[in-house]
Amino acid sequence: MSPFYAHTKTCSDGSLCPEREWEPLFSEDCVGLKGKPCPKCEALDPQHGHLNKVAYWCAKFAAEMFPEGSEDRETAHQWGFLAGLWHDLGKFSDEFQKYLEKASDIHCDEVLEKIDHSTAGAQLAVSKHPLGYCLATAIAGHHAGLLDARHESKACLIKRLTKEIKSVKAAPLEITNLQLPGPASFIKPSCSAFTLSFFQRMLFSCLVDADFVATEAFMNEGKSICRPQFKQQILENALHVLESKIESFGTPISEVNKCRSTVVQNCFSAANQPQGLFSLTVPTGGGKTLSSLAFALKHAIKHGHKRIIYVIPFTSIIEQNASVFSDLLAELGDDIVLEHHSNLSPNKETTFTRLASENWDAPIVVTTAVQFYESLFAAKTSHNRKLHNIANSVVILDEAQALPVQYLNPCLRTLEQLASHYYTTIVLCTATQPTVSKTEQFNIGLEHITEIIHDTSALFASLKRVNIHYRETLDDQTIINEMSAAEQVLCIVNTRKHAQALYQLLPENDDENYHLSALMCPEHRQQILSTVRQRLDLGRSTRLISTQLIEAGVDIDFPTVYRSMAGLDSISQAAGRCNRNGKISTGQVHVFHSEHTASEIYFRETANVGHEILDLHSDDPLSTAAVSAYFDKYYYQQKSKWDAKDIMTDFSIVRDAKLPLLFQYRSVADKFKLIENNHIPIIVPWDEMAKKLCEQLRNLSIPLNRKLFRSLQRYTVQIYENQFWKNHHQFETLRDGKFNVLICPETHYSDAFGLNLTDEAPNSKSLICQ
Repeated sequence: MSPFYAHTKTCSDGSLCPEREWEPLFSEDCVGLKGKPCPKCEALDPQHGHLNKVAYWCAKFAAEMFPEGSEDRETAHQWGFLAGLWHDLGKFSDEFQKYLEKASDIHCDEVLEKIDHSTAGAQLAVSKHPLGYCLATAIAGHHAGLLDARHESKACLIKRLTKEIKSVKAAPLEITNLQLPGPASFIKPSCSAFTLSFFQRMLFSCLVDADFVATEAFMNEGKSICRPQFKQQILENALHVLESKIESFGTPISEVNKCRSTVVQNCFSAANQPQGLFSLTVPTGGGKTLSSLAFALKHAIKHGHKRIIYVIPFTSIIEQNASVFSDLLAELGDDIVLEHHSNLSPNKETTFTRLASENWDAPIVVTTAVQFYESLFAAKTSHNRKLHNIANSVVILDEAQALPVQYLNPCLRTLEQLASHYYTTIVLCTATQPTVSKTEQFNIGLEHITEIIHDTSALFASLKRVNIHYRETLDDQTIINEMSAAEQVLCIVNTRKHAQALYQLLPENDDENYHLSALMCPEHRQQILSTVRQRLDLGRSTRLISTQLIEAGVDIDFPTVYRSMAGLDSISQAAGRCNRNGKISTGQVHVFHSEHTASEIYFRETANVGHEILDLHSDDPLSTAAVSAYFDKYYYQQKSKWDAKDIMTDFSIVRDAKLPLLFQYRSVADKFKLIENNHIPIIVPWDEMAKKLCEQLRNLSIPLNRKLFRSLQRYTVQIYENQFWKNHHQFETLRDGKFNVLICPETHYSDAFGLNLTDEAPNSKSLICQ
């Protein structure tokens, strides 16, 4: 019997496990756990060793999605083993064997589009049982990505399953005669189509990650050895560090610190509850960042969860949150917290972060909502690879109210699958908790959500640090007059145009007046925020005008804030930048209607609902009752938008003898875009570092690499596609059109406003880049 798929622990023979024919028993060396192939396997035939390793890893990854000792863990192990064992059956064909004689790299053929070696395994799977489509979906797409089940003009699953392929008679019968295991406990005749599709997707994730890891061990031993490995004990160590940090705060004296202490204790207490869905409703400034970590660590340790994943809606705040965790856990090493987002500074990047970001194999992962949700609906292998590591984890959804209405149903269904079937605890963490519990009016809601805070109303009352003043319509000059009379004041408006208009009206005093906009590159914005924080701490006069990018987690504290009318969640976030740390008795938040109504059509719907709630709850518009009323109107009354792109329709079951499970994965991936991809990045040579990076980009002898790409992202501004083509003469296109650099930053980028593509500058303030 061939030894490449059923080693004993000592690798002394190739016999199958007598009790479970599906279960291979491997030694570490046999499966390349240490980056070294088994000499016996590889001496026989390299691709046999590859099947062996992929079967091992895929079974391992699938099993780890479920808790120890559970029936589903054993079942998933079997499904993963078969997916790995059958994924490359086409390599046993005479056609592929001839190809091997000519090719030096046995694992690049699919990329080179030379030999189809995945269809054979997919066809074998469906010949066994209708549930074989679960394996066929993963196997057929393990190189090219998930396919649509049907498509008239492009490659699709049904075409692959019905195509004629070369004979694979050389494949051992011990492999091809294996039968499918029984289904997981939640795969029932009554289960939803989405449940079936999600199971297929998770198997696909296990397979593609296993294939990557096994190939890496063979092709790149050095990289394989560097791949991060961590033990569950690291979470226990992290909890000890956090508990010590909390104890170092001492007995809380101020009202704010007393409330923060209450939040922490509630989180520690709730962590003992069973795995499932939770909400953590804490006012801004209530310490929910560390408190949520306390819950996550203790809960993960108690229930054996593998990791903690923080999902943050905006890249403008992700680095701040990640820094809090990294600084707190610094004594445990540099490889505890993984940041995975587009703005990561190359100075922070290590071998660990590069490798771990491929599949989120880290104790604590901090990522964006775009990365999280779009990966869960993606078709590409690189995006799906990490998904199995979301299962059996604690997922903290920071600023959970940021769920877009048009994707509400698909997002909630995904959270439901993770919590109900994949042993994942989900925490909806926010100061303005969206009412997403299932009701008669909101039938797509989630069931059995447990609130962590014992008394949210009392907490909000205790942490009330601001008064909200509804000012009706304020013209720009009135706003400027009031801001000029204040020492420290923040004004947040809905559009870049309005922010620029207000800033131009401020008196000429660049040492006191500042402006923030997404037209500034991330490095520029970070420096402005740092300067503003220093001035506030020193008590110096500081006036800041910003778009809404400053909301949701940016740690900044003004005594007075002006906010253009918006949704109640945005008003609450603006209030969170006012008297954040309780330094004064009461901060003042002024909510007003802008005179720029024509340019704010996009915000009209949320602003109208926000205005209505302000009128109805004028005594305390940020109370839990007011927030509940806001989301009742904003979410519940927009039923037609809950799945605006009909994504759930593509996850439907068609009772077809040839194809009983019909899921349009690739079509869904094209439609599911939290941020519509109609922007083009522009690189701005803003400072000396940026100029040096652009020179490297022009130097074709310097290969493109991850570090250079990440460095350039710190100096990138996104503009609409139509703006790009209208002003394309202002950009230098490099590297075959992959990069666009602003040609003349001296006239088209200012320290005050950022990118300005018009022929006329907004005004004379700081037009020269540093």
